[in-house]
Amino acid sequence: MNNKATELSINTEVLEKMAEIAAMEISGVAGLAKRAIDIKGAVKSKNKNPFKGVKVESENGALKITVFITVKEDAIVKDVAEKVQANVKEKIQNMTGTAVTQVNVSVADVEFEKEETEE
Repeated sequence: MNNKATELSINTEVLEKMAEIAAMEISGVAGLAKRAIDIKGAVKSKNKNPFKGVKVESENGALKITVFITVKEDAIVKDVAEKVQANVKEKIQNMTGTAVTQVNVSVADVEFEKEETEE
């Protein structure tokens, strides 16, 4: 019988997608803002796209996540950011079994509804 321990490895892009989905579940979030992200020190991905709405870093087996969101104009920004923070942490910890030590939410933009103009 072989008693080797198995190791779970999750691609950074998958973690980013999980965080994106969790953030978009929150009412008041219009989308993720595409921001230039310094990938030095971050968990490397094959894509290496420096413009992302989510940044994932791994420190001592735990995750640190930064999410850049755009909020809707009628949203209460503080409430939306807190809900995004809690949902991202909960979803990633539950799906991966990996501790999330920090979730930073940066409100990068506000989306205003376009008013219809009469022609």
